Amino acid sequence: MLHNEVMSFPCISKCWKIPLAACLKQTVVYVTIRFVAMEENTVYIRHLKKLSVDGKEYKFFDLPSLGSSYDKLPFSIRVLLESAVRNCDNFQVKEQDVEAILDWEKSQAVPEGVEVAFKPARVILQDFTGVPAVVDFAAMRDAVKKLGGDPDRINPVCPSDLVIDHSVQVDFVRTHRPDLDMNGQVAECQYSKPDALQKNQDLEFERNKERFMFLKWGAKAFQNMLIVPPGSGIVHQVNLEYLARVVFDSEGVLYPDSVVGTDSHTTMINGLGVLGWGVGGIEAEAVMLGQAISMLLPKVVGYKITGQLNQYATSTDLVLTITKHLRQLGVVGKFVEFFGSGVAELSIADRATISNMCPEYGATVGFFPVDKNSLAYLRQTNRSENKVRLMEEYLKSVRMFRNYTDESEDPVFSEVVTLDLATVVSSVSGPKRPHDRVPVVDMPTDFRQCLTNKIGFKGFGLPEDKLNASGSFIHEGREYVLHHGSVVIAAITSCTNTSNPSVMLGAGLLAKKAIDAGLTVLPYIKTSLSPGSGVVTYYLKESGVIPYLTALGFDIVGYGCMTCIGNSGPLPESIAEAIEKNDLVCCGVLSGNRNFEGRIHPNTRANYLASPLLVIAYAIAGRVDIDFEKEPLGHSPDGKPVFLHEIWPLRNEIHDVEQKYVIPAMFREVYAKIETGSSNWANLKAPEGKLYPWDPSSTYIKNPPFFEAMTKELPNIEPIEEARVLLNLGDSVTTDHISPAGSIARNSPAARYLAARGLTPREFNSYGSRRGNDAVMARGTFANIRLVNKFVGQAGPKTIHIPSGEMMDVFDAAERYRKEKVPLIALVGKDYGSGSSRDWAAKGPFLLGLRAVIAESYERIHRSNLVGMGIVPLQYLEGQNAESLGLTGKEKYTIRIPENIRPLQELTVELVNGKSFQVVVRFDTEVDLTYFRHGGILNYMIRKILQ
Repeated sequence: MLHNEVMSFPCISKCWKIPLAACLKQTVVYVTIRFVAMEENTVYIRHLKKLSVDGKEYKFFDLPSLGSSYDKLPFSIRVLLESAVRNCDNFQVKEQDVEAILDWEKSQAVPEGVEVAFKPARVILQDFTGVPAVVDFAAMRDAVKKLGGDPDRINPVCPSDLVIDHSVQVDFVRTHRPDLDMNGQVAECQYSKPDALQKNQDLEFERNKERFMFLKWGAKAFQNMLIVPPGSGIVHQVNLEYLARVVFDSEGVLYPDSVVGTDSHTTMINGLGVLGWGVGGIEAEAVMLGQAISMLLPKVVGYKITGQLNQYATSTDLVLTITKHLRQLGVVGKFVEFFGSGVAELSIADRATISNMCPEYGATVGFFPVDKNSLAYLRQTNRSENKVRLMEEYLKSVRMFRNYTDESEDPVFSEVVTLDLATVVSSVSGPKRPHDRVPVVDMPTDFRQCLTNKIGFKGFGLPEDKLNASGSFIHEGREYVLHHGSVVIAAITSCTNTSNPSVMLGAGLLAKKAIDAGLTVLPYIKTSLSPGSGVVTYYLKESGVIPYLTALGFDIVGYGCMTCIGNSGPLPESIAEAIEKNDLVCCGVLSGNRNFEGRIHPNTRANYLASPLLVIAYAIAGRVDIDFEKEPLGHSPDGKPVFLHEIWPLRNEIHDVEQKYVIPAMFREVYAKIETGSSNWANLKAPEGKLYPWDPSSTYIKNPPFFEAMTKELPNIEPIEEARVLLNLGDSVTTDHISPAGSIARNSPAARYLAARGLTPREFNSYGSRRGNDAVMARGTFANIRLVNKFVGQAGPKTIHIPSGEMMDVFDAAERYRKEKVPLIALVGKDYGSGSSRDWAAKGPFLLGLRAVIAESYERIHRSNLVGMGIVPLQYLEGQNAESLGLTGKEKYTIRIPENIRPLQELTVELVNGKSFQVVVRFDTEVDLTYFRHGGILNYMIRKILQ
């Protein structure tokens, strides 16, 4: 009985590590929902079947026995179905959920959507979003104790892994460079003391000691939580290479791995056949506490891939092509599942690159079912042979194992689109959005057009007489000149590409050939290499390309997201001054997945996503408007022009090196010590106890005010009466605009707050690092320097206090409204909240006093986060917006929400001038309504625990 009771529920899948009695205790004490034994699961218990592998017996739910419609289901939907069958207790997951998923072909066509429950197997977090999650858990313990409950009941129920990867910044580069001999060749390498790496890591600990100490406390205080220390790698690459289970074995019950994460690029794991996507930090916390996710059963777009990539194309070129294609098609809220014979030609690293940029093309997931290539990758990354064999047998038994060359296995899709790999060409994306792909051959023309185009995603609005502007500066004793298009940052960074040996080794081979040809990179260009895991460094060293990368300035500067998330560090003041004084459009080139304006660096107005190979090429060229076909990259010591095609490594050349040097022993050695961390981590002393001892003087970790006024009783729904508009924004306002992660401007409200507490600008750190402090984050809300508020008419974190007409910082205006007891709303355009999943993009507006947002459309995760904080997401009717309705934003708005509010109900917004208009309330499900009535998802969880 006990055995079955534990194995019925994947959310306690780590119970096998502790005594069975402890498992039972955890089931009773920590779970906020009702668990039932397997024998009670009378609906689907008859589908439980045995499987024998290597002499050991396992159990699994035999999904094909559910009926003939199963074989028509997309493979991604089969994962949802298995979870529903296994967890069906007619309490959280109901029989009607199973039936709806099994009848997916019909359900997905229902116009209003069909709501189902899904219980992921695990949760993954990174530190920028993980710290506030642990802060919330600590605050919830305090709240439960205050309201008379047992704080120990606040614990993660399912496996929750947190990887610290967002804190390290590119402060130091090019510290050590290898010596070159008389012919310009690399002599004996002198990089044995990686000063840039060590200095960046030391500074990371200096800046983030409080945060790291808090996380180390959390690792001890909370059960079922693994903390991967800083310096280990990027969360999604560590997930791919180490954390992913692919198939769970929980007390002898087998089921597919699935995951939700507090980072939008959690989708990367779909490349390995693990269904996963990003959710808001608030929603992730609920999953950690045992709640099922409520979701609308998605349409599934079948993306058929045929043919082969040409010898010059990379996986980066492929993903940028797919991103633009799917963004144009429109796949928001949908699953994309890849199939076709061309998929068999792609490595798991290539597939992971495509899945990684799923948020950029707008889908919920970009799924590649497990096939023989997946198993080969698992062996390559040192998963045991027994586990791989078990995965294969189980997945074949439930028909989740794919043969991409067998068309008879193709399921039914909502629609199908096709791509021939042979059509993919070298590409970059930019200058301000990841889906604005530009073929490299068109870059000179495209960039010049962007300079004069109207200000927008593809324009900077420069007048003709400013096109030849330039600025000179002194660097290391020499004078240099910058022009429009000059490269000042070139970064090989991000999980998108550093997880892929083909493009990383390709970059190394390109660097070797460049050095052999006598090419160099201008010393003022901030070049950096931040691998996604120690394995990358291992194979780059073993293949012998590190000295050549270092010779071009691409030193290893840290293991983390770094430049891709805006942790690019400062540029020399002389360069920044030359750019600002002459209004230059200078550029960053990075192998990342995001290039929104203001994200990478304040002084790089244009930023282009590119393969690691092209990052090096543009760094050598020194500008982005070069025509690689007609212009040389540079000249050899004897004056001979050197063209890019002469030093570009071919795919088969790269493949041979990869096969030789990327081996299981590397993964075994690196990940054997993954939880140990550096000496800095080992020596870090964390507090003891189940309740966190909050330090009132801390500027990093602060007890948030979310539960201060909370009661045991459910509050009444209050109308929003005569609200003012805090901000009037346009389209594609990203979470970077709402809650920036980068540096804290010296003249900002957050800077004033920190300075008042004795901190110098050098100690400010970034917004991302201070997400554990609500006072800083509230002041940082809408603090992006590129935010365009229609009230102000120019970029900047400003707004107008409507009654007085005074322009001020957004936070200061919100504070004045709060003192005047005026509720607030925001008017926004399309795709509100696109970009990274950030719970502070909802928490911050909540603390500013926003009661509702009226938008043309929302990004999926951000809408969910708004609901999770009790903010009402309203949407204009189709074809309407603020302009068409004649709204200036200076009116007063009243919104009455009925007690019997229904999902997607139309409401009336009343203006004090007598006008009114209709909106749809974007509470998409009954669960959304439940969270709203409680004042947010965390309040709901606390009340559930108190019951």
